[in-house]
Amino acid sequence: MFPYHDENVTQRTPIVTIVIIAACVLAWLLAQGAGAMMPLAASVCNYGLIPGELLGTVAPGTSWPMGENLVCVVDPGPEARNLFTHMFLHGSWMHLIGNMWFLWLFGNNIEDSMSRPRFVAFYLLCGLGAAGLQVFADPGSAIPMVGASGAISGVMGAYLVLFPRVRVFTMVPLGFFFTQVALPAWVMLIYWMVLQFIGGLSAIGAEGEGGVAFWAHVGGFVAGVVLVKLFTSRAHLETHKRTHWQPARRG
Repeated sequence: MFPYHDENVTQRTPIVTIVIIAACVLAWLLAQGAGAMMPLAASVCNYGLIPGELLGTVAPGTSWPMGENLVCVVDPGPEARNLFTHMFLHGSWMHLIGNMWFLWLFGNNIEDSMSRPRFVAFYLLCGLGAAGLQVFADPGSAIPMVGASGAISGVMGAYLVLFPRVRVFTMVPLGFFFTQVALPAWVMLIYWMVLQFIGGLSAIGAEGEGGVAFWAHVGGFVAGVVLVKLFTSRAHLETHKRTHWQPARRG
């Protein structure tokens, strides 16, 4: 399923959401060379989050192949800054576009439900929660982790808590064709979460060469569910709810 629209009207311009999207796009273009091999590899290696480096569980000089005779070498000592920088980097155009689409679709409504400074703190904490679970799940990994999807998963978890019955329009493949389906948010989000959990279980003990950080998605989602009520402003939420979709009454 690919969501493309929801019936959830915002009251304010989602400035923070727009700034985060712009920061990720600029990082991709300027720091990652829009996907060119050398700057992409350098950015992922230098500013991605490497669990084994953060925890000191891999020896300095341990390397991970990145293709085209390039390797990422683990430096001595943890890089605490990478806990934040990894959230703004991506591995490909599709990785960037997919993440930014989900952030725009769900982030504007969550930002609308809290003050902007609170949304910044909420987003970063969800990203840290995502990173924490991924590091816990694979503490000896020398593979860099990049992407905003952990923090965005937190936004999706918050959406589940605040707007479970809002309809989300999704495209569902049926063979060679796509059909449109309108689902309550809770159906789509729980379905997505179950897929991430199953993916995380299948990755336990696997000796891979990267791929999807499923446990980061799970960690971010859970962080969003747990934290959202602490950051939500009652006044902002009530103003927002006056316009969001409500199911029709049956007489």
